[in-house]
Amino acid sequence: MRLHPLLLGLLLAAAPGDARADLLYVLNSGAASVSVLDARSRTEVKRIPVLREPHHLVLTPDGSQLVIADSGGNELLFVEPATGEVTRRERISNPYHLEYSPDGRYLVIASLRRDQVDIYDAAKLELLHRFSPGDMPSHVAFSPDSRHVFVTMQGDKAVVAFDLETRTQLWSAEVGPEPAGIIWHRGKLLVGIMGADHFVELDPETQAVRPAFTIGRGAHTIFPSPDGRALFATSRVDSRVAEINPDTLAVRRIWNIPGGPDCLTFDPEGRIWMTLRWTGRVAILDPLDPQGTEPPWQVIRVGRSPHGIFFKPRRDGVTASFARALPGAASGTRPMADAPPPGATQPRPMPGGATPAAVR
Repeated sequence: MRLHPLLLGLLLAAAPGDARADLLYVLNSGAASVSVLDARSRTEVKRIPVLREPHHLVLTPDGSQLVIADSGGNELLFVEPATGEVTRRERISNPYHLEYSPDGRYLVIASLRRDQVDIYDAAKLELLHRFSPGDMPSHVAFSPDSRHVFVTMQGDKAVVAFDLETRTQLWSAEVGPEPAGIIWHRGKLLVGIMGADHFVELDPETQAVRPAFTIGRGAHTIFPSPDGRALFATSRVDSRVAEINPDTLAVRRIWNIPGGPDCLTFDPEGRIWMTLRWTGRVAILDPLDPQGTEPPWQVIRVGRSPHGIFFKPRRDGVTASFARALPGAASGTRPMADAPPPGATQPRPMPGGATPAAVR
C-alpha cells in the first residue's frame, strides 16, 4: 500500500528521531521538563515532564543511567540515556547539584535551598550522613582518590571540604562572593566567583587562594573538554564563554554569546553545546571554526530557563569512555580512560598543530 505524500510527511515528522542519531538532554528549570533533542536534526523528539524544577544531572558510575535532579520536586529521575525512558523515580531532599565520587562509592548532593550537603551510598541510595555547613551549598567536586569532597557555599563566600571516610568537615576557606562551579584540576580547585568576574585557584592542602583568570561578570562554572586540550568557562552576566589553557590557566580567547551561557557539554567532533539560561535556547559553538563575518555558533529553542545539559552519543565508533569523561560524569576529575578503536570518531586537531594536554 502506498501512502499519500502528505500523510507520509506527517508520519515522518512524528517519528522519535533517527535511531542512530545522538541525543541531547536539556533540563528546563523554568518549565518543569527535560527536552530530548535529536542532535543531527537539532529538533526536539521527546519532552520528559518532572514535578517542578530540574537543575543538574549526572551519569551513574557504570554509565547506564542518567540521573536528573528535580530540586523543587524533591526527586531524582533515572533515565536510560540512549532512549530517554524513565526507569525509576526516587524521593530525595532538595537535590540541586550532584556528583558521584570517582570510585563510584558515594553520591554527594548539594541542597541549595535547605542548606544541606548529603552523602549517599551510591549503590543503595541510602543516606549516610547529612552536613549543615552554612548558607546555600551550590556545586560539588571530588579529590581523585575519592577521599574528599568540596562544596561551594554561595551565601558564605566559601568552599567547604569534607572527609567522606570519617564523615567530618575538614575546613572552610573564603574565596569570594557567590562561588558557584568548582572542579579539581591538577591538584588544585578552580572556583567560579559568580558575584564577581573571575575564577580563583584554591589549594586544598593549605587553603591558599589566588586569582586564576578573569572572564566577565557572573563568572559561573568551568568544564574540561573530554580530550583534555582545554578548559571552557562561562560568564552568565557578561554572557561569555572562554577557552582556558589547562597548563597555564591563561585565557586563549573569549566568545560573546548572548543569552547567559551556563552549563556545557561536548560532542565527539569537539563542538560545545551550552544552555543559554536567559533566552530559553541551546547554543552550539564550534571552537575550531575560524571566526569570520558570521558567528561560529547556532541556537536551538528549548524550554524556559535551561540549565543542565548532556550529550549522549549513539553512533557507531564512540567509546563509552567519551561519555564518562563528559562534564557531569566525573566532575572534571577523570580524563578519558581508553583510546578510540580503529575507525572511531577522532577529535579534530587544534589550529597550529597543538596537541592535547591530559587533565589530571
